[in-house]
Amino acid sequence: MITDGFTYLAVLLLIGGAIRLLETGTNHRIFNYLPGVVALYIIVMMLSTFGLWQQSASVNATYGTVKGNILPAMIFLMLLKGDLRKIAALGPRMLLAFAAAAISIGVGFVITYTVLNTWLPADAWKAFAALSGSWMGGTGNMVAIQGALNVPDSSMGYTLLMDSIDYAIWVILLLALVPHAKLFNRWTKSDTGIIDRVGEKLDLGEDADKRIDFTALVFLLGAGLAASALSQNLAGLMPATSFFTGTTWAVLIATILGVSAAMTPMGRMAGSNELANVMLYAIIALIASRADFAGLTQAPLYVFAGLMILIIHGLCMVAAAKVFKLDLFSCGIASLANIGGVASAPILAAAYSQMLIPIGVLMAMLGYIIGTGGGLLVGKILSLLS
Repeated sequence: MITDGFTYLAVLLLIGGAIRLLETGTNHRIFNYLPGVVALYIIVMMLSTFGLWQQSASVNATYGTVKGNILPAMIFLMLLKGDLRKIAALGPRMLLAFAAAAISIGVGFVITYTVLNTWLPADAWKAFAALSGSWMGGTGNMVAIQGALNVPDSSMGYTLLMDSIDYAIWVILLLALVPHAKLFNRWTKSDTGIIDRVGEKLDLGEDADKRIDFTALVFLLGAGLAASALSQNLAGLMPATSFFTGTTWAVLIATILGVSAAMTPMGRMAGSNELANVMLYAIIALIASRADFAGLTQAPLYVFAGLMILIIHGLCMVAAAKVFKLDLFSCGIASLANIGGVASAPILAAAYSQMLIPIGVLMAMLGYIIGTGGGLLVGKILSLLS
């Protein structure tokens, strides 16, 4: 049994690295349905259930110090590619579709929680809030909300379960609808020429082709950690409430710093995504290390809740498409940019045309920007309903 904090952290990072190596090195089909971060959570939770480590003073100190300090740094780094000027170039149609997707997802969470509240645990709203952050942005936003709202580590199992199972179903559905785009567009009377012109104007190749070098990594790591320190120090000066805790303020401040830095030369440096993902894997592993399978007694209810949220979201998007004459590509990319993030939105875009991949990337980055704030807003509403 592990009782030393450093050994505990080393084992968690080794497991995360091994899973990532398998995911990228083997390209096994299972990772199409079980993302690496979810596999990491399941394996670490299994080891926690078997008692591989003990919550000793050293382990607890390592858990709190590492998780608390790298969370704002991860948020800062993951937002460095979210240049608002490039996102604005998407035009009003794409931004309207994105807004409709984000709002309808929030509405889906509120309606679903209201309907199922009687059968859910008292603090289930926190797990829903964390998932709303993921489904408006990405896994990084989910982790940010988990820290901000102090979501119990045991509840995060339900969140990731919904995020993986329901998300996989949604991706399959959106890909299956691609061949029916012309029929849908005729029904909504949309002009697809606008999307084609936007795709031709966008070019993300300049940033994508930059090679990661030692100088950039060292600077970005230092900048991320400095942003974390600054966020936490400024958070200590803010008024605290039962909802806006010190961690909540730190998360929001780190978000503002990241969005601002993205419009500087720092945003064009290669390596920020890679560093953010290393921190994300570390945080996911730390969260999973406090969970166990015995706590997942209501898994079917949570999976059903996720499907209910997606159905409400889908119906709202169809209605918005008809009213605002949106095409299927815009609706699908806006939806998956929220729910799937940068890992899946470009895949759906490529199913329509390789030229449209940059739109998927930028839409997903917009999700990263609004995901934390949107999830906290949904969490506040759900807390009032609980």
